[in-house]
Amino acid sequence: MRLGIADIGARRTLIAQRDGAVVAIEDAALPVDPLAILLDPALRAKAAAAIAAAQPVDEAKLHYALPMASVGKIVCVGLNYADHAAESPYDKPAFPVFFLRTITGLIGHGAPIIRPLISEHLDFEAEMVAVIGKGGRRIAEERALDHVIAYSLFNDGSIRDWQFKGPQWTLGKNFDDTGPFGPFLVSADEVPPGGRGLRITTRLNGAVVQDANTNDLLFHIPELIAKVSEAMTLHPGDILVTGTPAGVGFARKPPLFMKAGDVCEVEVQGIGVLRNPIIDEVRA
Repeated sequence: MRLGIADIGARRTLIAQRDGAVVAIEDAALPVDPLAILLDPALRAKAAAAIAAAQPVDEAKLHYALPMASVGKIVCVGLNYADHAAESPYDKPAFPVFFLRTITGLIGHGAPIIRPLISEHLDFEAEMVAVIGKGGRRIAEERALDHVIAYSLFNDGSIRDWQFKGPQWTLGKNFDDTGPFGPFLVSADEVPPGGRGLRITTRLNGAVVQDANTNDLLFHIPELIAKVSEAMTLHPGDILVTGTPAGVGFARKPPLFMKAGDVCEVEVQGIGVLRNPIIDEVRA
């Protein structure tokens, strides 16, 4: 099941992807909340019937929202592909590198990534997302995938000169409107366990700039969940953004940063495509 949220005119609507087409779910008994539906077997069954009967909608009339009615903690993992660690100024990590993003940075599929006035170093990072459906603390690695309800896509847009101003990445990773997320939550039963074995790519203006496989993750989702839940309680609606492979713009010679007029696409095999244009921030 592939569920999302969009604005159609002035109305916020539950949407789904069926056989490659987007359909609008017109059922007052269903919440406009993909996570709530995936977590409730009765709602899930009702949604499946509604999706089967729904009519396709013109995507040009949709404005995608985030694929969750409410996003919890945004837990990101840095340097989680060996090739990306090698192209970075850091050593290959022996322990997962965790950092947090904030909700003000997140945007939906199709919304513009905003390059801030203060920097020209706006970079792309294709990432797979695991969505927590069952919370817990000190979750055992062998049971960790029981806590994943869905998968999605993320573009961890990074302002590199601000990221590297100091040892903490918080500011460079949290500029407003730089973190596309979506377009759908794809239920875990439609994805290989742990999201393994999937091609992950970024295309900038149609040219492939990142191309790897999720098998290449240094720390896979079960280990990430086990490690992070040693420190903090996970709740339904928390998301785990699992890291990006090599090919990012700052490591290229010459560097390749996103600019106004560009279009960036992140794709993970079997999960979908997340596409966003880039615009410059407008001076107030």
